[in-house]
Amino acid sequence: MALKDLITIYKALSDETRLKILKLLEKGELCVCDIVSAFNTSQPKISFHLSTLKEAGLITDRKQGKWSYYSIVASDMFRRFIVLSSLERIEESDIEEELKRLEAFLQEKNNKKIVRICKC
Repeated sequence: MALKDLITIYKALSDETRLKILKLLEKGELCVCDIVSAFNTSQPKISFHLSTLKEAGLITDRKQGKWSYYSIVASDMFRRFIVLSSLERIEESDIEEELKRLEAFLQEKNNKKIVRICKC
């Protein structure tokens, strides 16, 4: 791994929103609309953060139709170690608001109340 790769990784981890996204992904794969629902910001901003995390090799995505699903990278043990070591230091209370919004969104989505917004 080159110095440039390490700089990219640590720059990706230097943002509060990206750390919170990773903390949400610690619980498992999420659709981009799920992640957007957890934050009081626009989809393009979340997509930027996801792109930064993906470029650093910290997350991976898979496409299902027009939807993208994200998860913490499992194939690179070094990157996984860095992510999990960082997430270990983040308390659940640090993402309490985001978790509440995400849980409410997932509940509505499961009840099919928001199909027109997110069909994933």
